[in-house]
Amino acid sequence: MQDDARYLKRKVTAGSLDVHPTEKALVVHYEVEASILGEDGGPMLGERKEGQKIIRVKSLSPTTDVAALARKVVEECKLIPASRLPQVEQLLYYLQNRKSSPVEGKVEKKEKRAVKPKDLTPFEGMELNEEASITRMEEYVELLYEGIPEKIRGSALILQLARNPDNLEELLHNEAALGALARVLREDWKQSVDLATIIIYIFFCFSSFSQFHAVVSHYKIGALCMSVVEHELKRYDVWREELRKKSKACESAPENGSLRRDQDKALRKFQGLLAKQEQLLRVSLYLLLNLAEDTRTELKMRNKNIVGLLVRVLERDDEELLVLVVSFLKKLSIFLENKNDMAELDTVERLARLVPCEHEDLLNLILRLLLNLSFDSGLRAKMVEVGLLPKLTSLLGDESNRQVVMRILYHVSMDDRFRGMFVYTDCIPQLMQLLYDHGGEEIEAELISICINLAANKRNAQFMCEGNGLKMLMKRALKTKDCLLMKMIRNISQHDGPTKPLFIDYVGDLAAEIRTEEEEEWVLECLGTLANLTIPDLDWELVLKEYNLVPFLKDKLKPGSAEDDLILEVVIMIGTVSIDDACAVMLAKSGIIPALIELLNARQEDDEFVCQIVYVFYQMVFHQATRDVIIKDTQAPAYLIDLMHDKNTEIRKVCDNTLDIIAEYDEEWGRKIQSEKFRFHNNQWLEMVESRQVDEAEPYLYDNDNDRTDLFYSADGITPGDGSVSPDFFSDLQPQNGDSHHSGDVNDVFDQTGSSTGRPATAYGFRPDEQPFYQYS
Repeated sequence: MQDDARYLKRKVTAGSLDVHPTEKALVVHYEVEASILGEDGGPMLGERKEGQKIIRVKSLSPTTDVAALARKVVEECKLIPASRLPQVEQLLYYLQNRKSSPVEGKVEKKEKRAVKPKDLTPFEGMELNEEASITRMEEYVELLYEGIPEKIRGSALILQLARNPDNLEELLHNEAALGALARVLREDWKQSVDLATIIIYIFFCFSSFSQFHAVVSHYKIGALCMSVVEHELKRYDVWREELRKKSKACESAPENGSLRRDQDKALRKFQGLLAKQEQLLRVSLYLLLNLAEDTRTELKMRNKNIVGLLVRVLERDDEELLVLVVSFLKKLSIFLENKNDMAELDTVERLARLVPCEHEDLLNLILRLLLNLSFDSGLRAKMVEVGLLPKLTSLLGDESNRQVVMRILYHVSMDDRFRGMFVYTDCIPQLMQLLYDHGGEEIEAELISICINLAANKRNAQFMCEGNGLKMLMKRALKTKDCLLMKMIRNISQHDGPTKPLFIDYVGDLAAEIRTEEEEEWVLECLGTLANLTIPDLDWELVLKEYNLVPFLKDKLKPGSAEDDLILEVVIMIGTVSIDDACAVMLAKSGIIPALIELLNARQEDDEFVCQIVYVFYQMVFHQATRDVIIKDTQAPAYLIDLMHDKNTEIRKVCDNTLDIIAEYDEEWGRKIQSEKFRFHNNQWLEMVESRQVDEAEPYLYDNDNDRTDLFYSADGITPGDGSVSPDFFSDLQPQNGDSHHSGDVNDVFDQTGSSTGRPATAYGFRPDEQPFYQYS
């Protein structure tokens, strides 16, 4: 061998160094050159071959010391020379900051979806010293006609053969064997748990392949397994009750040694029986799970209460059995009827005790089942009630389950009742940290969706702004122009209290983003955030002039100039800045009021537009300059009179308040408004009066009663009590603007003397700072 070695030469040359496209690994390319040398030392024959070595660095994390890891890689890999240490360090740094690639994400998701119960292995008591042979099948079948021990031995030998998929085809054609096995199972399953387990296991081997399902169904093994499971669960209840009685007797007489021994003996017996029973349950349920691939078969199982049986098994502690049961429930939960059954059987409560757990696959399956159930609002409420919210929040740090957990939390956060409960968990700090850790990368949809929902709650918003929370959010949003992140900020900005003044520092930054060149969705969120800033000390006139916003606002008021959402936000923005006297004048001079009336005509069927436009008029009539323009130069009061009896409560409320102010400052419009109120409140009474004979009618009803102010006001401030005005008119009167003697009794949400500007959040009466109508207890 030593002589031969003199004529062989092998040379390894290091090539390029790169990162793996999907894994956390380095790829080292190299070339191997093998030469056969002659006696004179010259090469006679040579061959070159390229290769690559993958160096996986699974321990690489955001906190890893890259320099130390690079030195270790160079030391341990002989293919990388020491001179390439800086390159290794640079590549590792790239890997450390690279986000998961789409391919890797798909692989991970696929792996998660593939979580399923482990394959069954021979159970205790099935082992045999002899090896089965397919040629001796007739002998094994004959054993099935003997006593229980022989039947167990024969079926165990057939099981040996069935566990090899290559034998299934031949066993399939042995109808005598399958018929005998089905008969024995049907007749003797109650006599021996071992026998039942082995025979069901044989049919389970067939059920693992879809093409053999017809055979299993032919012998009605599925229905038999349902009976076996139901019977075993009843036996379990009996055993547990017997054990409870013995334990109670032992506790009542602790000095009695014989009772203590009986109790210990009963406990050992119970544990032995339980182990065998769980083997039988596992193989039976696994067979049923395989057969449930066919939805028609699954429907038959549902009609036989498979959901109820599975939920009862959730009380067990055997993790492999629980993995199987939860997998089955997860499969069933996608159908409405099964989901409703689970709701009635308190499935969520039984699952709650298993969260969290050490078994990774079981935990993942439980979370995925909870995700399926969380689409039901009632079950979401149940999850909160049984204390799952803090448990789920604690799993946000588990990278393997984070995505599923965030989806469940997103569903919970959709409900107004439960948003406030997130304050009592560590969810918000964790979510803010996850946002911070993303750096410049795109934020996961689940993460930002939860944050948007939670920011709609006032206490959550305050929690998010603690420290430099708002600063971090604004800096990142303005840098990346992330519309969803700005939507979250917009939700935070809608709340009165300590959070709103924090936005003063960012008014300029937000105003600078409101340009025609920017993407419309981004402008919408920035404008919506600004429109929420009803801060008394804010100089809106300076903002409008500095960033030349008036032309932009006026241009967007034209119907069809932009999407309806953006036009609506422009109207809300005008309502916000109109609080400022100088701004209101500036807007009036720019011709925005006629543009608003034109928009009101175009959108008169849209309550949201109507409500916000009327609110702009309400703000403007507070200022002398704009009030004169609205009253004398436009038909806005006439539109308001038409809207005074709108079916929408919010619109009526804003109209009444606006018209009260107009009536106070303009006598002519005041008479028209009072006349319209009079006619509306007394419509039925007037119809009755007008139907009388002319000679019986009171003359004042047919005179120019609009000029008869004595019909509405008398010396004591009350209309005459002679029947000319119905009592209903008084009961529906709203306090007039300036009627301070009524303000103590009626809370006018549009009263500008209060601390709140009272802007309607929507035309449907919802305000972000309102408590929900129903409280969770």
